[in-house]
Amino acid sequence: WFSQGTSELTVEEKEFLEGPVAELVHLVDNWKDRQNGTISDEVFEFLAKHGFFGMIIPKRYGGLGFSAAAMSAVISHTATISNALSITIMVPNSLGPGELLLHFGTEEQKSTLLPRLASGEEIPCFALTEPEAGSDAAGSMKSHGVIVEQQVDGKTVLGIRLSWEKRYITLAPRATLIGVAFRLYDPDHLLGEQDALGITCALIPAHLEGVETGQRHDPLGVPFLNGPTSGRDVFVPLNAVIGGEQGCGKGWRMLMKSLSAGRGISLPSSSCGGAQLCLRVAGAHASVRDQFGLPIGRFEGVQEPLVRSAATSYSLDALRLATTLAVDSGEKPAVISAVAKAFSTERLRDVVNDCMDIVAGNAICRGPRNVLANAYSAVPVGITVEGANILTRTMIIFGQGAIRCHPHVTSELEAIEKGDSVAFDRAFWGHVGFVIANSARSLVHRISGYRFCESHFDGPIGRCQQRIGGLSAHFALATDFARALGEFSRSDRTLECFGVGARSDDLLQCELESG
Repeated sequence: WFSQGTSELTVEEKEFLEGPVAELVHLVDNWKDRQNGTISDEVFEFLAKHGFFGMIIPKRYGGLGFSAAAMSAVISHTATISNALSITIMVPNSLGPGELLLHFGTEEQKSTLLPRLASGEEIPCFALTEPEAGSDAAGSMKSHGVIVEQQVDGKTVLGIRLSWEKRYITLAPRATLIGVAFRLYDPDHLLGEQDALGITCALIPAHLEGVETGQRHDPLGVPFLNGPTSGRDVFVPLNAVIGGEQGCGKGWRMLMKSLSAGRGISLPSSSCGGAQLCLRVAGAHASVRDQFGLPIGRFEGVQEPLVRSAATSYSLDALRLATTLAVDSGEKPAVISAVAKAFSTERLRDVVNDCMDIVAGNAICRGPRNVLANAYSAVPVGITVEGANILTRTMIIFGQGAIRCHPHVTSELEAIEKGDSVAFDRAFWGHVGFVIANSARSLVHRISGYRFCESHFDGPIGRCQQRIGGLSAHFALATDFARALGEFSRSDRTLECFGVGARSDDLLQCELESG
């Protein structure tokens, strides 16, 4: 991906960073927002006026049409101003109605709704999580809709009567357009022969009868809008489904494809900005704070966490760059975006803890000038949302990665699903040959001290790349043996350990390539 694109911003994107984004510094009062529990109406209107909610929407629909690199830069910058501000900006530009409409909406839906979303006339949210459905949203979802015919203004309209109960939905208290994921049923066979059509996504105007919004959650005092939403027997025409009738039952596929792009940009970018802010605060404090007649930055006990935080900030920036380039290259990097989300939010927690230790008493007393306390309370939010990290490490990073990234496993599974014995034999023996070749490759690399591994750099960095390449070969071999022995099906802990290994390998490659 580093060779497929550029992180350079266009003139228009740079002007946006130097103009509206820079103006936000003077508009946002973090301390006042904390006391009020929300960002101000003035800031919200400023965001809508300047197109912050429509960065991913193409210009032909009234949006800014920014690249993933530009969106990442905006989120990273605003995270240094206010974590609530960056969350408010990134949600409409990540997994939400705008992203889903762009990729899966009908032309009528796009031409009608995207301009309203881009201008801020419609404030979107997307409701997926339920009281009993979190990480297992697909399996535990209770929200449901039924295909019915109903009289509307004297005409018979084919539509859906649906009910839902959702919580932890960002922007829900202020949203005018609610994206809802639900199970769709057709007991009267008005669309076809199937009774259960599957998970479906629809866009519901918040003013409809039966829709409830406005209540607030309090996510550890971070002043972004988050709350529950519910609906009771809400009727919408069939064209409310994203993609129209053709989109019925395809909601989960839509969500997974959209999430892989948005998750790889939003949280890694905000984590990167947050880490850089914390490092700057701690570094400045270590320079001016004297103890025992010396600046505390001269003590090795302080230097160690500072250096550790600086190295982590570099890693986060490299990972952010890799994912944004992948998205700008047209990829939907499901695995690397999961790596980016889990690693960036966890490492931000490490940076915040280190910087809190350095700033000490000034960091634990809340007030207008204490930005570290705000970061400290916001860290668990990033770790939890868009797939809790515990789930992400096991099921997505390695569970999906071991299948998607393997040259033969996907083909084997597809052949089994289709009952194609010829294709399965071809994939299986290809897999056996791959394991034998990888065993020989791993042995040669180990005996030779990895000197035959590929390297794009000279000196010590080149040797590091060779060692990483050799260790990757060992890891791939260990993965195949663990899979063959059934270790992944017997132990979640084994799966998680391999997930950590895969994540570390990806991260090291990103750091090398970005250098």
